[in-house]
Amino acid sequence: MKALGYQGRDVEVVALNDAQYLVAACDSCGAIGEKELDAVKVPWWVTGRMTARVALLEVLAVGAVPQMLSIAIANEPLPAGEEIMKGVREELKAMNMLSLPAAVSTEKNMPTEQTGLGITVIGLCDQDELRIGRARPGHSLFCLGLPKVGTEAADPEDPDILQGRHLVQLLNIPGVYDIIPVGSQGIRGEAEALAQAVGARFREDTQCELDLNKSAGPSTCLIYTAAEDIELGAFGKLPIHKIGRLEEMETEVEAFQTGQEIKTKLQEEY
Repeated sequence: MKALGYQGRDVEVVALNDAQYLVAACDSCGAIGEKELDAVKVPWWVTGRMTARVALLEVLAVGAVPQMLSIAIANEPLPAGEEIMKGVREELKAMNMLSLPAAVSTEKNMPTEQTGLGITVIGLCDQDELRIGRARPGHSLFCLGLPKVGTEAADPEDPDILQGRHLVQLLNIPGVYDIIPVGSQGIRGEAEALAQAVGARFREDTQCELDLNKSAGPSTCLIYTAAEDIELGAFGKLPIHKIGRLEEMETEVEAFQTGQEIKTKLQEEY
């Protein structure tokens, strides 16, 4: 099996054979929950639901179909583990994936004072369905949902944030190309990484009112590319903003310098 290695993306893609890819995505969550030393106090079911959402969104965004989950809970089975799993199951139910198999582990030997959680989702994708690197110079970039983090993202049903069903709807709209859930890098970081990956430059829309540098926490929004302003009425009140466009690099030197700047930024963050 050969790993394709998409730097700057939160997924790993491996060629299984001549027709399919294996896709893996994971998300970690620390100090967010009900433990004494947690920095952000939210119910454990929220921790479980939002962490599961991130990993599921990453797999779905590249055109893969989730096949199973791995859930590592660095806390006791009761009450933390049970409450976290309630949230995971709620998210799976909301995405019509409740029957998805899961391997679950909890901490049974040591007492813990902070919440710790890691979730991995494994999916399969037909090679002609993979949605990575489809964007081209000239495409516009849009943001679906608003970037929120910490206590701002404590409501999984917040009408301003991305839900799994929104991404599934977006996948079925002709004229949409790359789809990237936004996390701690912020909208700008994801847009610049995408642009660099396809040999383009991200040009910000000066009319955009969003904070492009703000963390989107548990993927409360996503960016996508489209050739034109397509009709997206299916998302109701969920905010959509045009954030810019992809432009041709003027010179090879500019392309190299832009790539080095983004590489340095990613290394600093991770």
